[in-house]
Amino acid sequence: MPHIDLGNDLPGIRSLLIYQPETGKQIVEMAETLLRAPNSLERWERELIATHVSELNECQFCATSHAAFTAAQLPGGLDLQAVRADPASALITDKLKALLDIAAAVQRSGREVTTELVDRAKAAGATDREIHDTVLIAAAFCMVNRYVDGLATTLPEDPQSYTIGAETIIANGYLPLINAAEAHAEEVPTA
Repeated sequence: MPHIDLGNDLPGIRSLLIYQPETGKQIVEMAETLLRAPNSLERWERELIATHVSELNECQFCATSHAAFTAAQLPGGLDLQAVRADPASALITDKLKALLDIAAAVQRSGREVTTELVDRAKAAGATDREIHDTVLIAAAFCMVNRYVDGLATTLPEDPQSYTIGAETIIANGYLPLINAAEAHAEEVPTA
């Protein structure tokens, strides 16, 4: 049960987007830019970074949501469970392994991103932009994870909703969440 009355019974971040659409809009636009805009990192790679950080933060809603978004976009043959269980030995590129290590450092503290981590990522082929975006995705998801868990948002009753949500996000992106939040806010009577 959420710590405050959110005025809706939606799970996770969706409930917060509706509760506070002004800030929700900014969060959704940031997610769209970070996770879906044109980038040299594939969408699934960026979603994996979000998943990894959310798992490290033990944010069940975000980790499960973004794992579903990752899985829906994975190239054939890649085992997401193996990647999630042990990124260091997973069948992913050394570049992505290095970026996940940078994301994990950000999750602990931005100051834990060392020259050695950055040099390893660059040696594996990461560009400055990819390192920048990894740090920003990790930092943003630390914020969102703490927002979702700090207000004790609920989890979906049906675990299949993560898969359905992934299909929707893959097809339409994150921006329709803004319209849904704004439409719901207009339906709620004010005191």
